[in-house]
Amino acid sequence: MTKKIFWQDPYLTELDTQVQTVNGNQITVAETIFYAFSGGQESDHGTIGGYEVLEAKKEGAAIFYTLEDTHNLKVGDNVKICIHWDRRYKLMRLHFAAEVVLELVCQRFPEVIKVGAHIAQDKSRIDFEWSQNISPFIASLQQEAQSIIDSNQVIISAFSDEENERRYWKINEFSQVPCGGTHIKRTAEMGTLRLKRTNPGKGRERIEIYVSEP
Repeated sequence: MTKKIFWQDPYLTELDTQVQTVNGNQITVAETIFYAFSGGQESDHGTIGGYEVLEAKKEGAAIFYTLEDTHNLKVGDNVKICIHWDRRYKLMRLHFAAEVVLELVCQRFPEVIKVGAHIAQDKSRIDFEWSQNISPFIASLQQEAQSIIDSNQVIISAFSDEENERRYWKINEFSQVPCGGTHIKRTAEMGTLRLKRTNPGKGRERIEIYVSEP
């Protein structure tokens, strides 16, 4: 199992740890701050032991990192993990903006089914199975979400089941939602929200989410 320090402190950008396994150009480490693609949120970018991480993949409770073929790391080596903070922070802000919008949609339209999501550093999106056009509701959803952002509430992030690594986020008086992503500390960190509706296909609706600097 890889100990996930990014849950304890998602604002850490460097971490000293040890190489746990080596299989060609794929390694694991004892502890990590380097988030791997999960739940639609893209992986962090950065280095381990000075080598660029080409891929980060989550398998069960472990995270496997693919490095350059020329790396010379061995089991037991002490290494420093460095992540690109600007990318991480954009991903955290857009991830949580998507979480807030998704929860508002689920509260207002319980019959709607989420069928996909993707969080990149320029925008996030949520796809729904939805028989009607969401355009008439975009402005009010954006206004409601911005109100939550501007309230600058604390975002609680914790384990619901530590043994099985199940986590949640919570905003008092709003909602508590299962989620294992990296989360910002307060809602105001999201900045100014902008929502855009697109149509990915028949019977589907997509909300694209953008945030300005806080």
